[in-house]
Amino acid sequence: MVSRAYTVAFQGVDAREVEVQCAMTPGMPAFSIVGLPDKAVSEARDRVRAALTAMSIALPSKRITINLSPADLPKEGSHFDLPIAMALLAALGILPDDAVEGTVALGELSLDGTLVPVLGALPAAMAAAEQDRSLLCPAGSGAEAAWVDATSVIAAKSLGAVVRHFTGQAPLEPAQAGQIASSTGLPDLRDVKGQERAKRALEIAAAGRHHLLMVGTPGSGKSMLAARLPGILPPLSAMEALETSMIHSLAGLLDAGGISMDRPFREPHHTASMAAIIGGGRGAKPGEASLAHNGVLFMDEFPEFPRTVLETLRQPIETGEVMIARANNHVKYPCRFMLVAAANPCKCGYLSDPARACGRAPACGDDYMGRISGPLMDRFDLRVDVPPVSFADLDLPPTGDSTATVATRVATARKVQTARFAETALRCNADLSGAALDDWATPDAEGRALLTKVAERFGLSARGYHRVLRVARTIADLDGAEAVQKPHVAEAVSYRVAALALV
Repeated sequence: MVSRAYTVAFQGVDAREVEVQCAMTPGMPAFSIVGLPDKAVSEARDRVRAALTAMSIALPSKRITINLSPADLPKEGSHFDLPIAMALLAALGILPDDAVEGTVALGELSLDGTLVPVLGALPAAMAAAEQDRSLLCPAGSGAEAAWVDATSVIAAKSLGAVVRHFTGQAPLEPAQAGQIASSTGLPDLRDVKGQERAKRALEIAAAGRHHLLMVGTPGSGKSMLAARLPGILPPLSAMEALETSMIHSLAGLLDAGGISMDRPFREPHHTASMAAIIGGGRGAKPGEASLAHNGVLFMDEFPEFPRTVLETLRQPIETGEVMIARANNHVKYPCRFMLVAAANPCKCGYLSDPARACGRAPACGDDYMGRISGPLMDRFDLRVDVPPVSFADLDLPPTGDSTATVATRVATARKVQTARFAETALRCNADLSGAALDDWATPDAEGRALLTKVAERFGLSARGYHRVLRVARTIADLDGAEAVQKPHVAEAVSYRVAALALV
């Protein structure tokens, strides 16, 4: 007689079904777990045995074998404790088989039987809904998993509460979804004195999810501008919030089960490793690029990042996903982010400052910005110079529009794009390519003539040509124009060719 329970194994954001089989056979007393378990899963037998002992449940003097099927799928993490205990209790006749088999369970057991919260409750709930089963998880993970309303989520504090629930002694109420987290007190864009062109580039980037490079002397306001970007971005849609939260669930970043509707803003330090940016390490965890999915990846001191780290961003920028390859496994994470980079013009930082001229110009700037390869530089839709602000300007009253005003324009442009791409897989203008680019971003005759002349004059690549069209489409959306016209193309071109001297 084999008893069965069900759980999941995580491969990226995908949760694959795992059948936990328990067999008790005559022979020398033993407790073994097979099915490609890692160290944490193998140690589950000791935690399960101690938890059952705390409940005054004695294991029989038989050979107990736990098989995690499919056996060729790597099993990692401590969340296998609860399903192993449930399969064992079903084999002992303590829990009803049909109730156990109709549940996807995950949770770590303490030695006294208390259930400890685990990572990945949200994607596990999605998998349970697809399998038409309910989800059983620790109480600390219930608020997170309950956001998936397609399945019933039961959150228990201990293994004893699980037994009482399934035997009808003390049924547990379904878990309630956590509170929606929202950020408050975001800095205002009007706090940045001057830099009107950079503010305009920031607005265009936010409206179309375009990649932005800011180059300027130290203290010119690059980081200040980037810090105000979250305030002008529109909130996540329901689908985007679920996608982003599933990744954050695997990384343990959801606070008290609350799903945030704010777009992620990740700012890794320039000493971050490749695994930290792209993902990897033990368990192939998501990196900063995936944690910034549907949001912003801000990389300050861009040329200071290791060259190998920067080059690994090239493919994710184009495909919107990252593949972490291992000898026996391949893990895929989505990473559709907006890359915002800030850099000094040279090592000393004052190449473009006439008041503090760089003593090694122009070699200093060529060497420093040369750390960014041409193919990577070509992927920036917008490149803007951020010059130093004079002391006289710092004493002037704030200028330009507030964050709320700019956010309203950005939200209006995003709504236009949502309606435009409603019947497609595209989400914003940065995704335009191929026939879609011809359908929605083709400029008028004057605009096309201007773009052709610029492309020939400055030797734009095919990618650069298309990215200018995408930016022009976004500028037209901000202006409320139905068609892309010459002024829109001219402004889009200015953010690409005028900055070539910087790099």
